[in-house]
Amino acid sequence: MTSSLLVAPPGSLLGAQQPRVCHYPEYVSSTGREAVELAAMAGLDLDPWQRFVLEHALGELPDGRWAAFEVGLEVPRQNGKGGVLEARELAGLFLLGERLIVHSAHEFATAEEALERMVALIEGCPDLSRRVKAVKRSHGQEGIYLTNGQRLRYRTRTKGGGRGFTADCVILDEAMVLPEAFIGALMPTLSARPNPQLWYTGSAVDQEVMEHGIVFARLRERALRGEDPRMAYFGWSAPFDFPDEVTADAAADPGVWAQANPALGIRIDPEHVAAEQRSMDPRTFAVERLGVGDWPSTEAGEQKLPEAKWRACEDPESKPLDPVCFAFDVTPDRSAAAIAASGFRRDGLHHIEVVEHKRGTGWVVKRLTELAARHRPVGVKCDGSGPAASLIPELEEAGVQVEVVNAREHAQACGLLYDTVEQGRLRHLATPELEAAVRGAVTRPLGAAWAWSRKTSTVDISPLVACTLALWGSVSAGRRTYRVKGFN
Repeated sequence: MTSSLLVAPPGSLLGAQQPRVCHYPEYVSSTGREAVELAAMAGLDLDPWQRFVLEHALGELPDGRWAAFEVGLEVPRQNGKGGVLEARELAGLFLLGERLIVHSAHEFATAEEALERMVALIEGCPDLSRRVKAVKRSHGQEGIYLTNGQRLRYRTRTKGGGRGFTADCVILDEAMVLPEAFIGALMPTLSARPNPQLWYTGSAVDQEVMEHGIVFARLRERALRGEDPRMAYFGWSAPFDFPDEVTADAAADPGVWAQANPALGIRIDPEHVAAEQRSMDPRTFAVERLGVGDWPSTEAGEQKLPEAKWRACEDPESKPLDPVCFAFDVTPDRSAAAIAASGFRRDGLHHIEVVEHKRGTGWVVKRLTELAARHRPVGVKCDGSGPAASLIPELEEAGVQVEVVNAREHAQACGLLYDTVEQGRLRHLATPELEAAVRGAVTRPLGAAWAWSRKTSTVDISPLVACTLALWGSVSAGRRTYRVKGFN
């Protein structure tokens, strides 16, 4: 089988046919060629990149077992990931004699669509369709059943976990949304099979909007380390570590599009990508089209602020000089919100303070409007990709201009807070809500830096996030000496 690149017509643009992240174990033979030929017989002509994945994912050891027990495929949407899975499932049914194949997706609509595509392929090939006993679409029975008892079942992931997924091959599509509890229940069930294979397929994880990306992130990190002898991984993405690192010039560069999208110029029109780039916000385009993920940390978060030095910054009598900077934050489940303020003191030290911390979010707009009218702050900040951003339109309608903090600035703000605490240049009131947030807060990586992690922290950290962003806004605006004013 060949893994050579497609030859593009003169002047045309073709996506990279080999992945930027690539790891696979050594093998002595491969079923990849036969899988590609079977797919072609069913009318599924695969691109070189799809053939490349199948060749190395279906490599075999001398004893006939799969060289790769786990296979990961990471590629932006609409590139043809489904074609790879269809070829793998056709091979399992009609070449390998696998008794049970399970195709799992996060959402029912995705699993249902995958079933219909497979049915169309099989029905279009008489040599295959005559071996089908039934196609079932009733709830809980969705799948393709062969006359010899082999089955390809389509299921969604439920709270019951993976205990009912014992199979020769398990496909975990939409792997960027894969709960840890599910995979923990699934793994032991595969140990009873003589030659199982587990596939994870999906696009880049964006931890700001995807709650369960840690499993896929761990798989990718193992591939980057290149040490796992039983895993294969194929990842297409632009060469950036974090979405906010993608410059405007890079986002508009067709050469960068090609690195992340192997189907560019085949089934993805460069003109359509250009339209996406113009219409999407930069972060979404970086994640969804360029495959540049905001991957969650695969290690337990750590408390960042040094406890002793944080305590040394306590000053219950501390007061800032107006004008201050306000910031607000909301918990991921929207059960609580916080407003904080930061400014300079008369002695030149930085002051942070939780102005308000209450349940729900319905009070935030009114309170911030009052504070802004009274104090004429240097700014009102919030995390532009966090849950608080949904309040921006209502605040601006009320006359409060909100300045969003992007991920890079958020990381810089966290670094600033750490430095001011470490150097003793900060003062805080040691109020209970802020103390609880500091004790329970853990971090997540942002490129080479870090930020507070709302999702993995053990407590409500909205007071700490708000204080961090307020400090950033105050320092960014520069020192102005005005009169002291309270917030009550």
